[in-house]
Amino acid sequence: MTHNVAILGASGYTGAELVRLIAQHPNIDIKALSGERKAGMAMADVFPHLRHMDLPILCKIDEIDFSQIDLCFCALPHKTSQEVIAALPKDLKIVDLSADFRLRDPDEYEKWYGNKHAALAQQGEAVYGLTEFYRDEIRGARLVAGTGCNAATGQFALRPLISAGVIDLDEIILDLKCAVSGAGRSLKENLLHAELSEGYNAYAIGSTHRHLGEFDQEFSKLAGRPVKVQFTPHLMPVNRGILATVYVKGDAQVIHDTLAVAYADEPFLQVLPFGEAPSTHHVRGSNYCHIGVAADRIEGRAIVFAALDNLTKGSSGQALQNANLMLGEKEEEGLTMAPLFP
Repeated sequence: MTHNVAILGASGYTGAELVRLIAQHPNIDIKALSGERKAGMAMADVFPHLRHMDLPILCKIDEIDFSQIDLCFCALPHKTSQEVIAALPKDLKIVDLSADFRLRDPDEYEKWYGNKHAALAQQGEAVYGLTEFYRDEIRGARLVAGTGCNAATGQFALRPLISAGVIDLDEIILDLKCAVSGAGRSLKENLLHAELSEGYNAYAIGSTHRHLGEFDQEFSKLAGRPVKVQFTPHLMPVNRGILATVYVKGDAQVIHDTLAVAYADEPFLQVLPFGEAPSTHHVRGSNYCHIGVAADRIEGRAIVFAALDNLTKGSSGQALQNANLMLGEKEEEGLTMAPLFP
C-alpha cells in the first residue's frame, strides 16, 4: 500500500532530510512540499543535492489539498507549528518536528517558550515521539510530537538507568556537544563561518536551555519524583552530530549491562563494548545512536556516552520511524542506510 505524505517546512534542514530519507521508502510518496518564503521554487534550486529526485514544486500551505494526504510532517518553527496544526483536518495523521507539543503541561510550555499555547486540544492528544519508549502509543496516535535532538540524546543515555534505579538521581551531569545544523537554516550572525569556525563555546547556560523542560518531564515521570539534571550544551563548528557525555554515580559495569539488556532488541540503538566511547563520525547521516560506558577513576562513578546525528535520529529519522508505526509499516523501513564515513 502506498501512503501519500506532505512535508510542511520542506525548505529547512529537517525538511530536506525528510525528503532524503523518504526517497528510500518503497511505500511512501511525497505529494506536497511547502516553503512559504520559497513557494514556486523547485527543491533542486533550494537543495541541489536533491536534484535527481522528481519532487513537487514548493508551495504555500493553503495551496495543499489535504484530502489527498495520509500523513503530514510538520517541520516548522515552534509557535508557527501549533497554529498551522490547529487548522489542519482533524482526521489527518501528523508528525510534528517542532517543540510545540512535546511538553504536556501548557504552563511548562509557556515557561520554556515564552508564549501561551494556542492549540490546547491538539496538545492534549499528542504522544511524545521518542520511538523506542512510546511505540505502542505512537502506533495509535493521530499527532506525534518529535523530541528535541539534544533531549533524545540525553534520554537514550539515561532512561534505562533511571528506570532500573542503578544511578543516583541527584548526581547527574550532562555535558553535550552539538552541531551547528541544530540551530536551523535561518541566518544568524553568530553562526557565520568566520564567527563559528575554529571555536567552541557553551550556550544556554544554567537553566535557560529549552530542552531542560523535556528532561524534567520525562525523567521525573520515570522516577516517580522530581529529577533535575545539570545540563550544559556546547556548539561545535561541525555540520552534523551530537555527543553527550554523562557523569553519573553508580557501578559502571552494572550501568553498561543495564543499557545492553534494555537495548538488545532495538535496531537503531547500539551499545558498544564496555570501555569504548562513540564518535559522531560513526553515526553521521544515519538513524543509529551509539552508546558507550566507561568507569571513572573515582570509584563508584561512571561515564555514559551517546552519539547520534541530530538531523536524522535526532529529528527527521525519528519522524519517519514514528510515521512508519502510524501507517502500519515496518518501523525500520527507509532507515537502515549505513552511516557516512569518513
